[in-house]
Amino acid sequence: MTGKVIIFSAPSGAGKSTIVNHLLGRGLGLEFSVSATCRLPRGKEVHGKEYYFFSVEEFRERIAAGEFLEYEEVYPGCFYGTLLSEVERIWAKGHTVLFDVDVVGGVNIKEKFGARALSVFVQPPSVEELERRLVGRGTDAPEKIRERVEKAEYEMSFAPRFDTVIVNDDLSAALAEAERKVKAFLAS
Repeated sequence: MTGKVIIFSAPSGAGKSTIVNHLLGRGLGLEFSVSATCRLPRGKEVHGKEYYFFSVEEFRERIAAGEFLEYEEVYPGCFYGTLLSEVERIWAKGHTVLFDVDVVGGVNIKEKFGARALSVFVQPPSVEELERRLVGRGTDAPEKIRERVEKAEYEMSFAPRFDTVIVNDDLSAALAEAERKVKAFLAS
């Protein structure tokens, strides 16, 4: 495998997808790696755009076939992962792979690519703010929000394992900081 990768990870609701979408629109030669999951689509999510949506059985079959760079059972019966074919597809175009993945996936991808990867942890200003953002999305039931908030404290313990941490307490500042760090990595 050749090429560079950039990894953004964070607890759900910290703002990583907003930062990733900003970077994709900046003409930096980045291309989004569409992750796979067995959860149901939220809102207007489309198969092959936001995620590849597979049944649990289909996901397990793909694991057994060795089709994943990394994967994890994030919640009981709910897998997320990165298809090897996505990385190869993006590199074949001469682009840098941009990942938006959970923290365990981020650490695993960084370990596989070493210096060819920039890993960025996006941290919310507080767990309370994170909960407010998740409620504001209006995409999850209250019990799912509670589950995500409980998991956030555990996920935030992973921050020191990333190359850099961006605290998303001011979105404009977080976007500018992310762009600076990505440009520096691409130029190295």
